Amino acid sequence: MNTPYFPAFRCRFAAQTRRALHHLRRASLSQLEQCLETYLPARWLAAEPHGPNSRERVYSLRLTLQCFLWQLLTPQTACREVVRQVQVLFRLKGLGPVHEGTSAYCQARLRLPRERLEAALAHLARCAEQRAGEGGRLAGRAVKVVDSTTVRLPDTRANQKRYPQSPYQKPRCGYPLLKLLALFSLSSGAIEAVTMDDHFHHDLRLSRRLWDRLSPGDILLGDRLFGEYPTQASLPLRGVDVLARLSFRRKIDFRKAKRLSRHDALFVWTKAKPCPPYLTAAQWAETPGAITVRVLRFRVTSPGCRSRWIRLVTTLLDHQRYRREDLAALYARRWRLELCFRDLKTQMGMAELRCQTPPMAEKEALAYLVAHNLVRCVMAEAVAHYQVELERVSFQGTVDALRQYTQAIGQARSRTTRRQLWEDLLWNLARDLVPLRPGRREPRALKQRPKHFPALTRPRHRFKDRIPSYKWRRKLNRGLK
Repeated sequence: MNTPYFPAFRCRFAAQTRRALHHLRRASLSQLEQCLETYLPARWLAAEPHGPNSRERVYSLRLTLQCFLWQLLTPQTACREVVRQVQVLFRLKGLGPVHEGTSAYCQARLRLPRERLEAALAHLARCAEQRAGEGGRLAGRAVKVVDSTTVRLPDTRANQKRYPQSPYQKPRCGYPLLKLLALFSLSSGAIEAVTMDDHFHHDLRLSRRLWDRLSPGDILLGDRLFGEYPTQASLPLRGVDVLARLSFRRKIDFRKAKRLSRHDALFVWTKAKPCPPYLTAAQWAETPGAITVRVLRFRVTSPGCRSRWIRLVTTLLDHQRYRREDLAALYARRWRLELCFRDLKTQMGMAELRCQTPPMAEKEALAYLVAHNLVRCVMAEAVAHYQVELERVSFQGTVDALRQYTQAIGQARSRTTRRQLWEDLLWNLARDLVPLRPGRREPRALKQRPKHFPALTRPRHRFKDRIPSYKWRRKLNRGLK
């Protein structure tokens, strides 16, 4: 039996009866047959006992989430294309007609519980962590990376009200901006938790929402923002240590500190009088009055460039267990984890969301993160089988391979063939590694020149085209000839 559309459901449509439709609604999420069921068990997609997702519908909770993730893993896929695939699938198997409109599918996505998406995100992160091994740990301790980014939303009134555009743009001439602050696992690259708000919220204020997701014994790795006093003083009270880059505003004199080595020393920081604007008075009152931190520095050299010093601050005070070289290497890996946002925004198309309302935009962002963690689980599986470096496994190559092997696994007639195809997928991922290029610089520069269109300085319904100058009108006429 050949099923070119949603091939993972092939075995569910053997009988063309009402029982076949029942099996369709019980199919598991984003299957590569039974393989991905290991990552996301069927109970995460069970129907609700009562409420909006308890009725028998064509777009049940399982099928809706399956279609949603498939749509996000396949760039530039409209809702209409998803509905057409469901129509063809139902017609081929004699399961009755499906309405050609996209309203039912969009309403089904709106009914998706946000709590299910967040729970699936955390579960997939744990699965990837278990398979990734001990590669990203420091002295046996798990390392979490925190970072933020912004994505653009459609320019609707609801989105502008909830997630305003940049204040440096004129009204209705920009796009709403949704800010995401994510907590990564350094071992697997999966996103364990995320919080969302408008871009006016400070990263340190948003990060406090994720402090409950940190476990005692974890190490938090961050940029300059997390090298300030409140974070360095408060997280150790929870059993979590911090490693971050020292802010350039903090003046450090190694001659006035307790030396551990030439470029490693202990400092005593005292609590400042004014309360930071991102903290409440109660949070500032709970902050200790004085702490001891460790400041270390190391030199970074690049061919053809001047060498520069990088200064780090940490609450890991044991210099024998946590050596300066190990901490410097750990901070150097942080940049690779920041590229996970590039995988999401550039390669998966998350830079611009398409949902028209804030609740659906948040669900779309969560669905992107769930799809990202699914891919990370497959990458971690390849790393566990063939003992390769996770950072050298291509994310885009994994997404492309999943698309192709899904069709082959869905059309396989035996369990042995499906298992062999899965092993081939993992082998190809482990063999096709990204070249090792340490210190490689990738400047953000565009080769293609922008078009000579005027900038939108007013709302579009009030904007009028400017009359081109004589020089541009002459070039235009010359080009038309």
